Amino acid sequence: MKAVIFTDLDGTLLNEKYSFQEVKPTIECLRALSVFIIFCSSKTSAEIEFYRNELNIGDPFISENGAAIFIPKGYFKSGCGYTRQTEKYDVIELGTAYPELRQKFESIREKTNCKIIGFGDMSVEEIARDCGLNLELAKIAKQREYDEPFRVLEGSEKELLSAIRNERLYVTKGDKYYHLTGKHNKGTAISLLKELYIRNFKKLRTIGVGNGPNDISMLEMVETPILLEKTENLSEIWKRILANAINLNF
Repeated sequence: MKAVIFTDLDGTLLNEKYSFQEVKPTIECLRALSVFIIFCSSKTSAEIEFYRNELNIGDPFISENGAAIFIPKGYFKSGCGYTRQTEKYDVIELGTAYPELRQKFESIREKTNCKIIGFGDMSVEEIARDCGLNLELAKIAKQREYDEPFRVLEGSEKELLSAIRNERLYVTKGDKYYHLTGKHNKGTAISLLKELYIRNFKKLRTIGVGNGPNDISMLEMVETPILLEKTENLSEIWKRILANAINLNF
């Protein structure tokens, strides 16, 4: 039996200062047990790669709220039906291309009385200040491929949601921002990735870790869903996850 953990990043593995140090020892134990750790976040692929490298994790990952699955080349013995390839990854794309999203974002802004601001309107320095990131992380947070984070500064949320539906787009809520997306979510991406794991490893048990509305579809796709409250201690949560994974792995 193999255990797979699908986890969000902000507020689940990373604390409010974007640090993973308090959970790093547990992540190292999970890796030593050969538990698969899949980051499934609203973050860009470049941001997720940063944290994967820092934690020495080599498993697939899911970017921008389920918009794309990045599978290291040669990771699965059985083919994954990718839609594009990079130097390092076979990629399954489910999301709408960012330039199209931005075009429709501008249209929504023009057609409503809502004052909205997205990452495409902001400089790296503004994103750094707004998110509490350093400039390096803010720069890669701005490298959107499928998803536009935005804030509503003024106007009716009802009017905004109606305009988004009229553009045949969707909106989800993360920790700090709304996210404008195409027709995809974390659950859809996880369902596809689970199929690949089952095809290659047969016996599989899954754990999901999230803390926000955009994580619900992910938690619905796993056997053991864990929805964190903001007041919960991340170190203790991940120790419990480790104990759970040990029970599943042996």
